[in-house]
Amino acid sequence: MRSAGELVVDRRVHGAEIARFRSHIVCGPMTSDCDIWTGAIGADGYGRFYLTRGGSGLCVRPHRYALAIGSGVVSAGVLGLHECDNPVCVKIASATDPHQHVVSGSQGDNMERMARMRRGGGRYAVRRFDSRGLRRERSVALREAVRHGWDADAVQAALLGDQPTLW
Repeated sequence: MRSAGELVVDRRVHGAEIARFRSHIVCGPMTSDCDIWTGAIGADGYGRFYLTRGGSGLCVRPHRYALAIGSGVVSAGVLGLHECDNPVCVKIASATDPHQHVVSGSQGDNMERMARMRRGGGRYAVRRFDSRGLRRERSVALREAVRHGWDADAVQAALLGDQPTLW
């Protein structure tokens, strides 16, 4: 897997690009809710945001782009990690909303989190429902649940998928 290069997002230079990025986000009504990416989703269940800079096309992860908007730059090798465990979430902390769903981290941090969440690595067995295809299905269902505005019941159904509940 190729590591992520440096990503610079200057609010003045990339204003139109940022506006296009934001047009693909639906924010949850509660401060604890995710902000959902409604643009392209790859086979791995993570979003895709396509840029053209200097005449060249570039595909970036939307959650990493959100981090770059917040800080201006995300260094090479720095990943966006989902504390909320939702691959289409692009919510970062702000002055008005301290709920941080996407945080910066290294690949080592990502692997530690993966083991802690029992998605492989380490001594933990991989959870059946975290396979790549099922993650994509969940992401697409979540995108569709908010595409025309936040639908709390549809969001809940997309997040639960086919997992049994206690109620």
